[in-house]
Amino acid sequence: MASAQTFPGPHADTASALAWWRGAVIYQIYPRSFADTNADGIGDLAGIAERLDYIADLGVDGIWISPFFTSPMKDFGYDVADYCGIDPSFGTFADFDRVVEKAHALGLKVIIDQVYSHTSDEHAWFQESRQDRTNPKADWYVWADPKPCGSPPSNWQSVFGGSAWQWDGPRKQYYLHNFLTSQPDLNVHNVEVQDALLDVARFWLARGVDGFRLDALNFSMHDPDLRDNPPSGLPMSQVTRPFDMQIKRYNQSHPDIVGFLERIRATIEEFPGRFTVAEVGGPEPLAEMKAFTQGGKRLDSAYNFDFLYAPRLTAPLVRASLQQWSGEEGEGWPSWAFSNHDAPRAVTRWTLDGDMARAARLNLLLLLSLRGNPIIYQGEELGLPQGEVAFEDLLDPEAIANWPHTLGRDGARTPMPWAADAPQAGFSSANRTWLKRDPAHAGFAVDRQAADPGSTLAYARSILRLRRDHPALVRGDIAILDTPEDILAFLRRDAAGDVLCVFNLGEALSHWTPPTECGKARVIATHDAVGDGNVPEALAPRTGYWAILGD
Repeated sequence: MASAQTFPGPHADTASALAWWRGAVIYQIYPRSFADTNADGIGDLAGIAERLDYIADLGVDGIWISPFFTSPMKDFGYDVADYCGIDPSFGTFADFDRVVEKAHALGLKVIIDQVYSHTSDEHAWFQESRQDRTNPKADWYVWADPKPCGSPPSNWQSVFGGSAWQWDGPRKQYYLHNFLTSQPDLNVHNVEVQDALLDVARFWLARGVDGFRLDALNFSMHDPDLRDNPPSGLPMSQVTRPFDMQIKRYNQSHPDIVGFLERIRATIEEFPGRFTVAEVGGPEPLAEMKAFTQGGKRLDSAYNFDFLYAPRLTAPLVRASLQQWSGEEGEGWPSWAFSNHDAPRAVTRWTLDGDMARAARLNLLLLLSLRGNPIIYQGEELGLPQGEVAFEDLLDPEAIANWPHTLGRDGARTPMPWAADAPQAGFSSANRTWLKRDPAHAGFAVDRQAADPGSTLAYARSILRLRRDHPALVRGDIAILDTPEDILAFLRRDAAGDVLCVFNLGEALSHWTPPTECGKARVIATHDAVGDGNVPEALAPRTGYWAILGD
């Protein structure tokens, strides 16, 4: 039996507790694959502006736009060549300003990515830094001499495979790259680098953005002594790349990161009402997430990969994740994502019986009930499954390097289907799109689902509206109830009224019912539909409901 536990609401000042972002639903846009307006096969900012009414109609509170900055696109935008530039493939500053203006008019906040751990090797900072060891930016990246034998300075491994060190001829030194060799790591220990990054933040805040999602934040500082990482001891059957074979003790997650975060917070507070959320990866991210959001003087929120790479959705997994955020004094506010541009789509990973539509709705019902900020990835509201991408059509460097041991990222990045019978399913009028679309996705197109009141899209709109009507689901505290292992049940609590959330995430029928102390309950939504009903006497596998308590 799972133990009953109560986690109070956040101990925060009134302004923070009532901030727009607390409990906000964020819709993630991967711009290359969202909507193309100029027929080049690549989604663009004008396409985002054109589709903002659709997003607003969903009932979300804001959008997060993945990188659109100037980039050679070797990692499709996460290799930034100019932090304050817009890549021509995405449009112009006029297009960006239009996105912000229209989003705000529709009541949507705008969050953009910031990539502070590394740049592209085409960035002007790196081009200057690599010239010699005495130029003004010589220490802006992580440079190190080789060992006497000529080998790299440490044993650190890159996320994408191979050594994290690359020899550079002009400097006659190695530089660190935790990702691609074309993504050199910034030396964020250097205060001048911090100052430059904070100026980047001010640039976009002054342009009207409402906040930042900070990418790969725990990679932003390394051990200056360049000590070797210890082996992880992971069995070879579980290894997909050399990176998996180390405990990442020294190449990332340096304790000085939090000092930089306090500088970020001070910069953000120059622009009231803004929001920050960190991506924190790794096998044990919780301590960093807590440190990055602690005390109201660093970041507002953080999320990790608890669900993004989980092969199964289970009650113990969700329970453990919720229990990590107790609401104790000084604790930050969690965010949650089941799918994003870096992970295989959850509906594909978690559908056990072939009924993807039911799984998609159950996922939405659960995601929107968790205490924190739900992040919905484009297409999740459609129940869009992982796209099928043949090896010869892959573009993701990680997928190509590690084929076939990982699904890679391309299948989650295929073009958004807007119109079932239109060329390229309405994403573009080009003969060829930047990433080949999955023809099967046309059946999930927005126009087809918008015309069907029983569609996953119609369900998403209804459940988002219902959540907004119940403050307990937005900002309320949480009490996890005592249940059998495969049943997840918790109360979201608020002075305006409590909501009981119950899910059978197992594979067998359950006769669990709410304890008598919950009192009378009336169902307001299930995994199938939004509407009133009675609490069921039995829960079928992979089902759930929300119920309000009282008369």
